[in-house]
Amino acid sequence: MAVLNRVLGPALGGAEHLGFDVFNGRMTLLASAKQIADAEVLELVSTTGMQAKPWEAASAEADQAAHLNRQKRFTAASALFWGGGLAWHVAHSGAAGLGQLFAGHGDLPVPQGEILFFLGAVALGVWLVLPKAWYALRNLSPDMNLLMVVAVGGAIGLGEFFEAATVALFFALSLTLESWSVGRARNAVSTLLNLAPPTARVVRADGSEEDVPADEVRIGQHFVLRGGDRIPMDGRIIAGTGAVDQAPITGESALVVKEPGDEVYAGTLNGEGSLTVETTKLASDTVLAKINRMVGDAHARRAPVEQWVSKFARIYTPTVLGLAIALACLPPLVLGGDWGFWFYNALVLLVIACPCALVISTPVSIVASLAAAARAGVLIKGGAYIEAPGKLEAIALDKTGTLTEGRPEVTALYPLGGTGKRDLLQAAAALESRASHPLALAILAEAAQEGLVVEAARESRTVPGRGVEGLQQGREIWLGSARFAAEKGFAAELPEALIAEIEAGGATLVVVGETGGLMGLIALRDRLRPGAPETIAALHDLGVKEVVILTGDNAAAAGAVARGTGIDTVHAGLLPGDKLSRIEALTKRYKMVAMMGDGVNDAPAMARAHFAVAMGAMGSDTAIETADIALMSDDISRLPWLIAHSRRTMAVIRQNIGLSLVTKLGFALATALGLASMWGAIAADVGVSLLVVGNALRLLKGKEI
Repeated sequence: MAVLNRVLGPALGGAEHLGFDVFNGRMTLLASAKQIADAEVLELVSTTGMQAKPWEAASAEADQAAHLNRQKRFTAASALFWGGGLAWHVAHSGAAGLGQLFAGHGDLPVPQGEILFFLGAVALGVWLVLPKAWYALRNLSPDMNLLMVVAVGGAIGLGEFFEAATVALFFALSLTLESWSVGRARNAVSTLLNLAPPTARVVRADGSEEDVPADEVRIGQHFVLRGGDRIPMDGRIIAGTGAVDQAPITGESALVVKEPGDEVYAGTLNGEGSLTVETTKLASDTVLAKINRMVGDAHARRAPVEQWVSKFARIYTPTVLGLAIALACLPPLVLGGDWGFWFYNALVLLVIACPCALVISTPVSIVASLAAAARAGVLIKGGAYIEAPGKLEAIALDKTGTLTEGRPEVTALYPLGGTGKRDLLQAAAALESRASHPLALAILAEAAQEGLVVEAARESRTVPGRGVEGLQQGREIWLGSARFAAEKGFAAELPEALIAEIEAGGATLVVVGETGGLMGLIALRDRLRPGAPETIAALHDLGVKEVVILTGDNAAAAGAVARGTGIDTVHAGLLPGDKLSRIEALTKRYKMVAMMGDGVNDAPAMARAHFAVAMGAMGSDTAIETADIALMSDDISRLPWLIAHSRRTMAVIRQNIGLSLVTKLGFALATALGLASMWGAIAADVGVSLLVVGNALRLLKGKEI
């Protein structure tokens, strides 16, 4: 990655415009990059000794498998030559020769056959990295490939053919094992996320059923589900009743009862009952498909710790090369030490300094964490947003639809000025007939229950943060908050005592009026989400210093929710701009602030927070597309889970970085004392690389807090 950053960075306007997906071998030119032709990108990459081609998901897996097979062949061939050289040594020196491997043949010259075998092992072991090492040397930008080639070449120069062959073989083996382990991790992530079956049982026009590849099913076609079937497509139930396990998408453990008219999602499991479903999205556009794409795209958005490791590696490698030169020269020049001995130790330092484990530890951890979060119903849009929740100090929450269920009910109608209850409800329903927000749906549901025939108001328009206006039977009518009524000049007509009584009960107030005056008030009440008090308590237990409500609702209703959940601070009666101002104030007081909401009115505040969390994104494409983190279900308890998961991920990354650096430091000290060997150093490096990958994959389990 460092090499590609160095080569492509100037052409793109800076290395920060490049993203890398280590798992899938994909490089992304971010939207902020200066636009250059694909041919120029391919040419620049080729100068580094690597090859590139435009990304195609279909061929990527085959390319990765081919690369691993090529590595296996070269490693196996290197091992055969290494074994041949070892056998020649034993045959020439007898059984005792095994104990003299590092002492050559004493005073006797090394047989030519043995040398040829070991040189063959060297050539095959370093063949695949030679172009990269040559690029690093030519551009004076040392990397791990150059370190290994220099170490092997130095060993050959000292006549240590066995050690040179062993280092080359172990280096090839380490790269092969690294590719294999990353491949296993990639398969684990793929298995975790790619849950939709490849076929759907489609119902034909004549009533017959046929298994059809899911990507050939069109919108509007019907497919059937039996009990225990995994759902292949997003759709709407048109017949049957069942209970669906939505855990793969939402992380919720309980089965969800589904009836005609309800939505079902690809990758979820039909637990019982036979269902007939009408397809509503193509296979490429399902919620699960979007999650998979976004988890893949998120790899390119590197976390700060990943950026730190990359910067550290760019400084670390040339520094180690300088130390190796000093180790080779200073003891002989200053202390009169043996040149051969210290030159050998300098080569050992180069081997142990190889930053393989350090470089791979973080991206593997990030990808495993992203996949585990997606399976838990939390879609994280990039590595940067994995790290941020663990540092959270303050969070602002919208009330309606976030802390409450977002399904309010009309609890009372208060006509004014001679208006009847049915007329009041009829006017409100006319204005809200084409709206989809929770209060509108509650008013429309009440109108339907009363048997009213609702005709949509004409020329209706929304006044953001205030209400809606329109024409009903030639007269101008409007609906909104008490503030909206006051702005229209009806402040004096508002029944303050009645309003205070309604709001004191925790209800939301809607005022309906016309040109001549007020028509009446409508009281609506929303239910608190189950588990909301426990969630707020968990946030406090996790060290969140302040939890705030930001709502456009009245202060009494917001206060009732705050008292019922243990929230610290309430800001009510806010317009979108007011919410933005409150978030700005929080960001001045705290280092990490989040905003969690579910509505358009929350968007400015969500954009200003350090990171934003969207609620209930499974049913909203917009929320999935725009939020930094999206909770796929309406389960607010995923919020403390997210914080704990972030901290667990960072702990694993720190463990991996620490293990890599401590191992290298230990071998560096042993090298300075002349106690280390090249083959032992690279064996340790291989072992550490495998350990950090295995440790990172523990994150796939996604433990509960």
